[in-house]
Amino acid sequence: MLEISNINVSFRSERQEKLFGTTRDQVLFDVSLKVPQGTCLGILGESGSGKSTLAKIIAGILKPTSGKILLDGEDITDLSITERANKGISYAFQQPVKFKGLKVKDLMSVASGKTLDIKGICDILSEVGLCARDYINRELNGSLSGGELKRIEIAMIKARATKLSVFDEPEAGIDLWSFNSLIHVFEDLHEKTDGTILIISHQERILEIADRIIVINDGLVEKSGKGEDVIPELLYKSSMCQKLSRD
Repeated sequence: MLEISNINVSFRSERQEKLFGTTRDQVLFDVSLKVPQGTCLGILGESGSGKSTLAKIIAGILKPTSGKILLDGEDITDLSITERANKGISYAFQQPVKFKGLKVKDLMSVASGKTLDIKGICDILSEVGLCARDYINRELNGSLSGGELKRIEIAMIKARATKLSVFDEPEAGIDLWSFNSLIHVFEDLHEKTDGTILIISHQERILEIADRIIVINDGLVEKSGKGEDVIPELLYKSSMCQKLSRD
């Protein structure tokens, strides 16, 4: 289980100091949540709401100003990103990292921590909708589209069989066709894995596969509940806002 208790995050800000006389700009305010193992949690919020900051805090890329993070009862608050990776946490960036000279098959073996045979690699690539024959010897460079890189990154996480996988705005930088395909990939990942999945997004559709959703607004947890309860309310609120703006 992932437990986040009273997480606060603030950064030094010269602009904040000039405007308000303080050097700290707070991004997250007293965020707490519990995510049982095997849950798919959607974290929804507008740009600048603090949802990506929360993702980076969980992965160990950023450190909280205060608060605690527990994974299966162990305090991991002060662990580095590498130490957290060794504990079974994976983080997928908004823009997947390119590795010039590294082939897909090599990345899969590195991710799994063991030498995978060709069949094992092909099986994982097929599970994310890639034709293994076309990709297994491809280099992770600019010749791959955003959608292809996203799928390879998900395949890498599947190869690791991680305890907790964090996807930060997986829809970023991909076209509509790739976005629709990505939803099916996440559905399959949730169905076939025992690990916990966190999807950070502002797209309601990609979060329809989530068991639970939390909504972050201005650094605060504004709403939390089952997807079928939260999403319709958000869609209604969005439609009303659009109607008022037209009026």
